[in-house]
Amino acid sequence: MIPFEIDLKNKVVVITGAGGIICNTFAKAISMTGAKLALLDINQEAVLELEKEINELGGTSKAYKCNVLSSESLKNIHQAVLNDLGPCDILINGAGGNNPKATTDDEYFDKNNLNEVKTFYDLDEEGIRFVFDLNFMGTLLPTQIFSKDMLGKKGCSVINISSMNAYTPLTKIPAYSAAKAGISNFTQWLAVYFKNENIRCNAIAPGFFVTKQNQKMLFNEQGEATDRTKKILNNTPMNRFGEIDELIGTLFYLLSEQASSFVTGIVIPVDGGFSAYSGV
Repeated sequence: MIPFEIDLKNKVVVITGAGGIICNTFAKAISMTGAKLALLDINQEAVLELEKEINELGGTSKAYKCNVLSSESLKNIHQAVLNDLGPCDILINGAGGNNPKATTDDEYFDKNNLNEVKTFYDLDEEGIRFVFDLNFMGTLLPTQIFSKDMLGKKGCSVINISSMNAYTPLTKIPAYSAAKAGISNFTQWLAVYFKNENIRCNAIAPGFFVTKQNQKMLFNEQGEATDRTKKILNNTPMNRFGEIDELIGTLFYLLSEQASSFVTGIVIPVDGGFSAYSGV
């Protein structure tokens, strides 16, 4: 559902991570604005299904299998997008995620738990590198490739996906928290760097939404809330998880040149008040 009218007719919007829950929803919403969508994801099956859904409803989209960690893959896809849809006007960097190998079992270190659970000392080096690369390099590299299309044009922007972890790191996920903090910082850097080209660069920081990625941490096999879920909700003033559709209003605000033409270099939390609550 579109919360307010926004006209992106003939604009080309490139979305990485389009096969994921958040960017799948973003793509469907943006398709109703007249934009032409390039749907990029390593999971080709997911974006092909999304392309079919959007086009059957009258939208214009094209799916591409793309590895956001490969400059060669991105350059090939960039050329394909140019041929199929035209130069990029808006880039949404949605690729990202965590990895179990970069996640501890414990929230707080207890030497008595050594060799019993996965502690900070057991985190896998490759897992940590993967999380950093996927989130940070997976945002930097697509921006390098697709922002070239925006130079010297009007109404162009880059939208990154940050996280609550960027404000205050969550327990258990040090690599993901640090990587998302990097995304917030990089968003500000880009905004300053592209000031002479009028390319606005902003980010959305979702609060807690139930996705495939975090479902096992939030609910047990019986579907009951875990202790972690109880902590999250106790520290979220609105006392609930967000619905993915509740991100769309903020997305459209940042997409709209009319609504946010003087807005760049910001990270907007959509978190039910989580970032505002001190816990007391």
